[in-house]
Amino acid sequence: MSAEIIIGNWKKKLFKPLYWLEGEEGYYIDKVMNYAEHNLLPTEEASFNLTVFYGKDANWGDVLNACMRYPMFAERQVVLLKEAQHMRDKDLENLENYFQKPLPTTIFVASYKEKKLDKRKAMYKALTKNGEVLTTEKISDYKLAAWVKDYLQTQQVLMKDKAVALLTEHIGADLSRIVNEIEKITVNLGSRKEITEDDIEKYVGVSKEYNVFELQDAIGKKNMAKAFRIIQYFEYNPKAAPIQLVLPSLYGYFSKLYAACGMADRGEAALRPLFYNNPYAAKEAAAALKLYGYEGVEKTLLLLHEYNLKSIGINNASTDGAGLLKEMVVKIIR
Repeated sequence: MSAEIIIGNWKKKLFKPLYWLEGEEGYYIDKVMNYAEHNLLPTEEASFNLTVFYGKDANWGDVLNACMRYPMFAERQVVLLKEAQHMRDKDLENLENYFQKPLPTTIFVASYKEKKLDKRKAMYKALTKNGEVLTTEKISDYKLAAWVKDYLQTQQVLMKDKAVALLTEHIGADLSRIVNEIEKITVNLGSRKEITEDDIEKYVGVSKEYNVFELQDAIGKKNMAKAFRIIQYFEYNPKAAPIQLVLPSLYGYFSKLYAACGMADRGEAALRPLFYNNPYAAKEAAAALKLYGYEGVEKTLLLLHEYNLKSIGINNASTDGAGLLKEMVVKIIR
């Protein structure tokens, strides 16, 4: 079961009385819940037949009573339980009897983020028997770029590989935030159908020249002058990329290069799964591997570990973040 299938069935007026949305990826849970709140009932029916509860404040008895009501002047009613993960397990289990025999005129939708029900329990079995359970997983890093491109295709918008890499490197695997930033940009595109690096810089707030992604690129190419320009920008703009953000990003990059060192094929195509299936990132990684080799990559990882300790004050009395980055980059590149 997927969010698209659930919403697709709803559009066809195919309803079940129970929907349980659980797991780690909040984007799909929010997508289904938002559709349920704003589209399952006509506006004129929603005022009488839409009830919304929040897990932190909800009483299980009130939720049960709402589900047991009959719709007013309509075929069905909708009861939403948002953030059910904040309810006590005992309170949720009190809904089990209703899940065994749900009212066919009620559509009950619950979101249960960052958690999953125990599949062995009667409550889960009742939900799967009489309704639908959507279980979401966090998207893997290597699938992120492809996901962004697929989403852009649904919006009929283009974005080149380097721009995708810039956006995903800055945001990470937060699908909700990625979608929000893309929507913010597309509103300002006018008649254009392509999001550029300039657009990301202007509307997302990440510099296309001075960011962690470009620092990584400069170190990968052993371009010390460019690396120092970027670090100097960080020094004058401390919020742009503190050392606590820079070091994990670089460590993640060189860890992937380290994994690539053990591969028989180190060509761009073979490296793509390690780098979000992004052709641009894979091309840059293949070039970095040739420059550094196994020994250079291993040395860099050891230096990153050393300077991570220094960044929290171990074996470092007074050097600030920018000073540590400059010192580290010199040792990495030389």
